[in-house]
Amino acid sequence: MSRSRAAVILAAGQGTRMKSKTVKLLHSVGGRPMLDWAIDAARASGAERVVTVYGAHSPAVGDAAARLGAQTALQDPPLGTGHAVLAARAALEDFDGDMIVLPADMPLVRPATVSAVFAALERGADVVAIGFEPADPGAYGRLVLNAEGDLDRIVEYKDASEAERAIGLCNSGMLAASSRLMFELLGEVGNDNANGEYYLTDVVGLARSRGLKAVVVNASAGEVLGVNSRVDLAAAEASFQTRMRREAMNAGVTLVAPETVFFSWDTQIARDVIIEPNVVFGPGVTIGEDAVIHAFSHLEGATIGEGAQIGPYARLRPGAEIGVKAKVGNFVEIKKSQLGEGAKVNHLSYVGDASIGAGANVGAGTITCNYDGFGKYRTVIGEGAFIGSNTSLVAPVTVGAGAMTGSGGVITEDVPADALALARAEQTNKDGWAARFRRARSTRKAKKDTAS
Repeated sequence: MSRSRAAVILAAGQGTRMKSKTVKLLHSVGGRPMLDWAIDAARASGAERVVTVYGAHSPAVGDAAARLGAQTALQDPPLGTGHAVLAARAALEDFDGDMIVLPADMPLVRPATVSAVFAALERGADVVAIGFEPADPGAYGRLVLNAEGDLDRIVEYKDASEAERAIGLCNSGMLAASSRLMFELLGEVGNDNANGEYYLTDVVGLARSRGLKAVVVNASAGEVLGVNSRVDLAAAEASFQTRMRREAMNAGVTLVAPETVFFSWDTQIARDVIIEPNVVFGPGVTIGEDAVIHAFSHLEGATIGEGAQIGPYARLRPGAEIGVKAKVGNFVEIKKSQLGEGAKVNHLSYVGDASIGAGANVGAGTITCNYDGFGKYRTVIGEGAFIGSNTSLVAPVTVGAGAMTGSGGVITEDVPADALALARAEQTNKDGWAARFRRARSTRKAKKDTAS
């Protein structure tokens, strides 16, 4: 990469069609805010400087961008996309290189596409636009090419002639040039158009009037889906999920019913993993080779080792670390806990703030009582330990390696290695009590029925 790169993220839109108290760009696709997607695409394509332009109505966007390490610039009042880019000029005053303008409400733009734009500038283009060909061009701006196939101008739909509206190549809203040229041309943009705004797209016509070269880099229609409403947000999510499912299967993951599996932006799955129907991945999940995720499981912030089995109907919460060939079974919840190699928690259990040693077995209905209303406490279960069904482990407590607990026990004290802990009342049998109880209740019911 021979020239410096920068990106200006346009994030000053009102977003009123979202009908939300949350700023549009902080709504998520794939478990990640749209603003984060845009900033990451810029950085992944080599942008050394990223400036996020936000509006006075949405200081939360500026705060979020700053937390991500981006520079910020305020556009106030909002007077169009060209005006928004000019708002970033002061932040890039000391920058000398190429810059791209990226809308923050297009979360699916691939870094490779952005990199292709910068590459086109380095090959000699003066201005580069990203275009796409949707099935229905609708009200998108049109990219008008000249006889040589270069970009001649961009026409907004409201200002386009019938012939221009018949063009299928549409404007994505992303444009690139050297920072010097971009700001120079924007200084010449007027607002004599249907909306009375300063259009970024006018840069192309101004560049062409100087005899400069403008070209188009094509993207897929799914890649440049813009989000302006909840309907658009759902469409972007669906497109993201389709992409992730295809990438997972192409990488060697078996999805038994792909359309029922939902990924997050950072889901990492090794080859030969099998994922059954109706599985949901929240952010922060990593799965090792040969693991099986059974149906109707929900995983978030979890690491699953090679050959482990999860579910069906399991829930792994943040901090769950499942070891090699360990098993988490049906209706089991694991939170902030480590299961060693080959450990098993197979049925109807809650394990929170715990460490379970290799080869340990946790019986059905076991719970770690990790919270007393004020603080969280840890439970430690040693290697090879056996926890009887319906055991309550009142933390902080340690069950030593090879130890056992009797079923139904409430364990409040540490259990030494290889010991048996019994913590339940002694059983008492009362001969004939059940028969007497039934006779008495039957007699009472018969008298009541006669009286009525």
